Amino acid sequence: MRIELEKRAGASTLYSILSPFIALVLTVIAGGIMFALLGKDPVSALYSFFVEPLLDIWSLHEIAIKAAPLILIGVGLAVCYRSNNWNIGAEGQFIAGAIMGSILPVTFYDWHSPLLLPLMMIMGMIGGALYAAVPAFLKAHMNTNEILTSLMLVYIAQLFLDWLVRGPWRSPDGLNFPITRDFVPEAVLPELISSGRANLGFAFAIIAALLLWLMMRYTLKGFEITVLGQSERAGRFAGFSSRRMIWFSMLLSGALAGLAGIAEVSGAINKLQPIISPGYGFTAIIVAFLGRLNPLGVIVAGLLLALTYVGGEAVQLTLSVSDKVTRVFQGLLLFFVLSCDTLILYKIRIVFAGRTAEDGAN
Repeated sequence: MRIELEKRAGASTLYSILSPFIALVLTVIAGGIMFALLGKDPVSALYSFFVEPLLDIWSLHEIAIKAAPLILIGVGLAVCYRSNNWNIGAEGQFIAGAIMGSILPVTFYDWHSPLLLPLMMIMGMIGGALYAAVPAFLKAHMNTNEILTSLMLVYIAQLFLDWLVRGPWRSPDGLNFPITRDFVPEAVLPELISSGRANLGFAFAIIAALLLWLMMRYTLKGFEITVLGQSERAGRFAGFSSRRMIWFSMLLSGALAGLAGIAEVSGAINKLQPIISPGYGFTAIIVAFLGRLNPLGVIVAGLLLALTYVGGEAVQLTLSVSDKVTRVFQGLLLFFVLSCDTLILYKIRIVFAGRTAEDGAN
C-alpha cells in the first residue's frame, strides 16, 4: 500500500481564496490544543495571544514595528517566488543591509547631516542587493541551486555581524558589551506619531507593497514575472530572458530585505548588536505564502505574523510559557497553508498492490 498525490483537473477558485483563512482557523485550533496540553486554559491563552495586543496602543505600535520588516521582505520574496526563483536567504540580506547602512553612523560618528539618514537607507538597499547577487550569479551562470546558496549565506552574514560588533566596531563606551555606539539623532528614523515607537519603516513597507502591486498588475515587467514563473519555455517564446529575471528578482528581494535591515537598526534598535532579528527573514517566507504571493495580501499577512510576535511575548508574561510558543504558531501556520494549497491542487490516492482505493470501490 502506498499513498499518492494525483493532480486535480482544475483547482477550485473558491477554496484557493479561502485557503489562508482555513489555515488560520486550523492553526488557532491546534494552538488551543497545545495550550491545553501545557495545562493552560485555551480560551484565555488564545485571547492573550490574538486579542489582547489589539486593545493596547503600545502593543499596536509594537505590531507596526514588527510588521514593517516582515512586509518589506515578504513583498520582495513574493515577486521572487512568482518568478520561480527561490530566495531563502533574506535573513542574511537583512543583516547585510543593516551592516552596509550602518557604515556611516558607526565609522563617521561625528557627522551630523540631513543627508545621513537617506544615505543609510540607500546603502542598506545596496548591501542587501549585493548579498543577493551572489546566489543570483551562481544560479544564472553556473546553474547552482539558489535555495542552498542563499540559505548558507545567512550564517556567514550572522557570523560577520558578530565579529564586527565584538571587534572593530565595538563601542568604546559600551562597557565591553558587543555593541556599536548609539546612532546620532540624524541617523534615527523618525516616529510616525508621537504616541508610540512606530517609525517610518512601516510607511516604507506599505509604499513598497503598493508599488510592487502596481508593477505586478499593470506593467510589462509584472506580466514577464508571471509568464516566466508559470512556464520558462513560454517566456522564451515571448522573448523574455530567464537569466535577466533571476538577476531582477533576486536583486529586488535582496534590496528590500536590506532596506528592512537598516530600517530596523535605525528605527527600533539604534545601534548594531550581535542579534538584530528574531528571524524576520525566515518568517517573511510564511508571510509571502500566506499573502498568496500578492503584495496587498502580504500587508495583511505581515500584520498577522507581527501579531504572533507580540502575542507570544504577552503569553510569556501572563501564562509563564516558553518563548518558543511564537515559533510553534508560525510553524503551524506555514504547515497548514502549504497543506491546504496542496489539497487544493492534488487529491490523495491510496494504492493497494497496483489498484487504487477508487478502483476497488468500482
